[in-house]
Amino acid sequence: MDFAFRERTPFKRNRFGSVTGTIVELVPTQVGNRRADGCMLFAMVEDMDGNIVNFVVTPSTYVVDFETLSVGMLCTFWYSMDAPMPLIYPPQYNAVAAARQKNGRMVNVGYYDASFVNEDQTLQLNLDRSVDVRTTNNQYFQGSPANRNLVVTYDNSTRSIPAQTTPLKIVVLCDFCGK
Repeated sequence: MDFAFRERTPFKRNRFGSVTGTIVELVPTQVGNRRADGCMLFAMVEDMDGNIVNFVVTPSTYVVDFETLSVGMLCTFWYSMDAPMPLIYPPQYNAVAAARQKNGRMVNVGYYDASFVNEDQTLQLNLDRSVDVRTTNNQYFQGSPANRNLVVTYDNSTRSIPAQTTPLKIVVLCDFCGK
């Protein structure tokens, strides 16, 4: 009996995890035995189920639209699932990106392949010349955003699988480039 096997694209997990919740505390913090110098913030976030998750917001954390984070703000924080983290409770992560929740605005953080499909195959980007592509320090990105970790801001998408959208803005996470 001859079995024909067809090659399938393996399902990959997203390399970024996220937590959505309300910021309940936001204070300057330190790393290691260095003093808190005001460059890093400790954000205590209460998620929708009442769980506490802590995030360290560093100067390299990309905050969507450069909004100032504040106590009481409903936000989503993304973190690298590949980064080392202390085994403590409540969990503590280094924030890669943060976005205030806004009606009509969606944000996706993840790796996008050469076809502009994210790793968990839930979103495909349709790019044209109107899409604003930047770096985390708000400079125009001079290369191709394909095969990179991106922060994608969009307002609507199709109901297909994967959903398709023409982004409002793309930010390339250059610190997390490569596969």
